[in-house]
Amino acid sequence: MAKTKKRFVCTNCGGVSPRWQGQCGECSEWNTLIEDTPATVFSQKHDLSSGGRGIEFVPLNQPSELPVRKSTGLAEFDRALGGGIVPGSAVLMSGDPGIGKSTLLLQTAATIASGGNDVVYVSGEEAAGQVRLRAKRLGVAEAPIRLASDTSVRDILTTLAQGKPPALLVIDSIQTMHSDTIEGAPGTVSQVRGCALELIRYAKASGCALMLVGHVTKDGSIAGPRVLEHMVDVVMSFEGERSHQYRILRALKNRFGAVDEIGVFSMETGGLEEVANPSMLFLSGRDNPLAGSAVFPALEGTRPVLVEIQALIVKLQSGATPRRAVVGWDNGRLAMLLAVLESRCGLNFSSAEVYLNIAGGYRLSDPAADLAVAAALVSALADRPLPDKSVWFGEVSLAGEIRPVAHSDLRMRESAKLGFMRGYGPSDGKTGSSTLDYSAVNGLAKLVDRVIGNE
Repeated sequence: MAKTKKRFVCTNCGGVSPRWQGQCGECSEWNTLIEDTPATVFSQKHDLSSGGRGIEFVPLNQPSELPVRKSTGLAEFDRALGGGIVPGSAVLMSGDPGIGKSTLLLQTAATIASGGNDVVYVSGEEAAGQVRLRAKRLGVAEAPIRLASDTSVRDILTTLAQGKPPALLVIDSIQTMHSDTIEGAPGTVSQVRGCALELIRYAKASGCALMLVGHVTKDGSIAGPRVLEHMVDVVMSFEGERSHQYRILRALKNRFGAVDEIGVFSMETGGLEEVANPSMLFLSGRDNPLAGSAVFPALEGTRPVLVEIQALIVKLQSGATPRRAVVGWDNGRLAMLLAVLESRCGLNFSSAEVYLNIAGGYRLSDPAADLAVAAALVSALADRPLPDKSVWFGEVSLAGEIRPVAHSDLRMRESAKLGFMRGYGPSDGKTGSSTLDYSAVNGLAKLVDRVIGNE
């Protein structure tokens, strides 16, 4: 028998190297190569066309009863999932340590169990007594959840096979699970991949909904092999700053619904609470407008969320290099906007420090925020507040033009619902049935004239 050759797999990109080295040759990341057992290589002499068991094909158009979604009891969680939990699905929940992943799943498990469903919660990180203490703090200690503290996938699946499959199985976390059929410590690439495969196989065969908690690396990506995200049906990210009370549950992948849907929660002393109006979390609520502040109607999936963009300009007296500081937005996007404002509008930001902040710790990725950011920068530079109760949205091109954005009517309706009276955006923006007074901004030059009072 030929000697098994060693190989090393990158935990970041999955690249394979025959020997260990400090830097991955595929993605150039450092210290990401971990020894792994190589996959079995079949020669061309093996004939796989016989000797296996037959499989059953089902016509796609065959009338049959489709799986019925189960509500989690939390409307925000259901929104992010696309309407609820699909039986037999596998959901991967990721997020920073201490952000509230276990709290959210324990509250969800308690709600589903209280509705008469069988729920199994397996913790590989905490003892059963610790989970019960947390459940008591959250006020769900009386929920009929079957609780266990174990890390052996064989023991877990053997126990579950002895009875009726549960409606929901929670594994906290997949990085702590261990299979005795795979060499390596828990958390290695092979262990995470093998344990997840066995658990997902059980969920698909039994119709049990599976929820896995996944650790993240220091750069925010899910720890373990990238194939883990391909194996599951839904990948969710629980985001937020621990210094702020809000939490955002975001669907990054969803085979049963739309992606980029979000659910908003608030972390209170009694656990996570749903936020019915998330826009109020990210608005200051002040009465008088201030210079350097603009409100932007962001769009998360199908949900509009109004956020406040704050800008501060500090003019330098000496020849020191000005600083650019951004919180919650793309640094490169800010540099582009400053260049367009200087080149197309004649404004001088080169001798001033620029600070930009998205209020409430919110993170923006919508390109429609360009106009709101530009309005906040011009307002801060001129030290003049923007029109009261106004919202700004639109994408800025390198020529200084305001490009149209998607779902402008939805943004306007949400703004009107929260008491805003004016909207500024692209010339072909659709206002729909909104009651806002909409004004088109044809270019950044028009924006500057409007802010400094020339128009």
